[in-house]
Amino acid sequence: MPAPVPVAAPAPAATPFPLPAEDRVLSPHTGWTRAHWEAAADGLLAAVRPYASPGLARIDLPGPRPSWSGPASDGLEGYARTFLLAAFRTAGARGADPAGLLERYAAGLAAGTDPASAEAWPRITDRGQPMVEAASVALALRLTRPWLWERLDAPVRLRAVRWLAAALHREPVDNNWHLFPLTVAGFLAELDTTDPGLLEEAGTDAAACSAAVTRGLAKLDGWYLGEGWYTDGRPRAVDHYNGWALHLYPVLHAHLAGDAGLLARYGARLAAHLEGYARTFGGDGAPLHQGRSLIYRHAAAAPLWLGALTGHTPLAPGTTRRLASGALRHFLDRGAADHRGLLTLGWYGAHPPMVQPYSGPASPYWSSKGFLGLLLPADHPAWTATEQPAPAEQADTVLPLAAPGWLVQSTAADGVVRVHNHGSDDQPATGDPLPDDPLYARCAHSTATGPTFDAELSDNHFALTLDGAATGRGRITPLGTGPGWAASHSTPAEGLRVTSLTLAHGPDEVRAHLVTGAAPGTPARQTGWAVTTPRLHSSLHPVHGYTALTAHHLPEGTAYGPDATLPALTGTVTDGLFVCTARLTGTPDRPSPDRPSPAVTVTGTTLHVHWPDGSSVTASLGDATVEVRP
Repeated sequence: MPAPVPVAAPAPAATPFPLPAEDRVLSPHTGWTRAHWEAAADGLLAAVRPYASPGLARIDLPGPRPSWSGPASDGLEGYARTFLLAAFRTAGARGADPAGLLERYAAGLAAGTDPASAEAWPRITDRGQPMVEAASVALALRLTRPWLWERLDAPVRLRAVRWLAAALHREPVDNNWHLFPLTVAGFLAELDTTDPGLLEEAGTDAAACSAAVTRGLAKLDGWYLGEGWYTDGRPRAVDHYNGWALHLYPVLHAHLAGDAGLLARYGARLAAHLEGYARTFGGDGAPLHQGRSLIYRHAAAAPLWLGALTGHTPLAPGTTRRLASGALRHFLDRGAADHRGLLTLGWYGAHPPMVQPYSGPASPYWSSKGFLGLLLPADHPAWTATEQPAPAEQADTVLPLAAPGWLVQSTAADGVVRVHNHGSDDQPATGDPLPDDPLYARCAHSTATGPTFDAELSDNHFALTLDGAATGRGRITPLGTGPGWAASHSTPAEGLRVTSLTLAHGPDEVRAHLVTGAAPGTPARQTGWAVTTPRLHSSLHPVHGYTALTAHHLPEGTAYGPDATLPALTGTVTDGLFVCTARLTGTPDRPSPDRPSPAVTVTGTTLHVHWPDGSSVTASLGDATVEVRP
């Protein structure tokens, strides 16, 4: 058998701003150092400068369409999210600011908070986008306070506090938005100790700040699933927001406030989260492609840096930097910033199907959170330690994560990470289920593939055909995880139940579904991984219940590129059980004496699986029950 060939990166795109020479001694895996992060921040900030409004209160970036909040809110978003990046850059340099960033953002603050200004920011209202941006403004002001806030004129300070304080008295969306008033409150509470009377003059007080923090943390605690994982408002909305929103805001607030009790509580959760989260980065640096707002890209690095900043991390310093630098470089090497240096609405380049309607041209700049590592001093071990391999590069691993209902499968030969999803659906708690969200509801997600957005031919999906249409997955109920397995059941239509099981070992998967409530002869289909590059190979092989294998060409592709290829198995309901094997690999996927396909036999609703290395497992499926044993 030929030697494994890792999934190679494409030739790096020409970064639209200069970067230092690589340092392959300090950083043997990425070549990047702190100087690269600083240069990237400088380049991204310089690129948006021409799009600032005359008074500097807005950054009005070009784009295909405004967000549903409108151009005025989008311009504020451009200011707030790039201000956060400027804050990390200057605070990390202990106020050194040769590019004059803080002077420009101070001028924008003065204009944006002036109701008489033509550039006055939209007011903060119930569930309005300005509440989100207020959190970035407040955090940026908190980080740069000695060099920006303390040099402002008193009238500007009063106007700024008055605008920000509205966030404490308005209703957020019932999800991670509760952490935005918390973040504003953290900054305003600090001001109350140094500038007595300012809050009262602005129409609020310290009690309102304390109440906002208490409310936000109470909401967060109600969403805690355990093992460092939260759901985001809805019962099973689990995604990357865990790291750079649900952990970021409370832990960073506790750190900046010097609140040892809060930091111990929420820092311990962060450390637990990073145990599994670190394994969801591919060997090529890619974060997991799952969940909403993926246009924020390298924001995925924020919780890695936060753990190093606060001391609440299980990761070695060299591993932290390897993962974070790998994520940033992954996107910049693949054209995430266009020829002007502007971040696009997509994953690599623009990809409209994955963009939510609340996102506007400046939305990708919430990726600024990924630059949090610049707050670490230059002599911190996270910057000075030699890079260590990412977990996905070290050994083949199958790791169950019980809280989100995930099974993380990675292979060292190609660095590909796959997450088999038996717990995340983003469905509301009550009422009829919504149509499946491809970024949540798939049976599997990875670091090398993205979902298709065709409801009739979804990737990694088991569907029945009823009245001529493919069923969705609907609400997912986790049934458990264990060594090498994860299971769930779902109700794709009234009177139907699908009990699903994934077994994983090395690069191999066994996918099983037991259907109850469907009439005999009902068509069924299982799809595999949608791949857009010849470096990857996606395969499905029937074991039980399927009668035909087809390959589909999808010209629209995925966020990873056009012209996707998608394998699919079809069959009809007889005994209700459907079983297949699957692989997603970056190495040649052909059976050989060194790595044959797994052998699977079926007795009733029991599977006997013999893996290529000689180990075996037995699994039994029932109506909403699963039992797995060695």
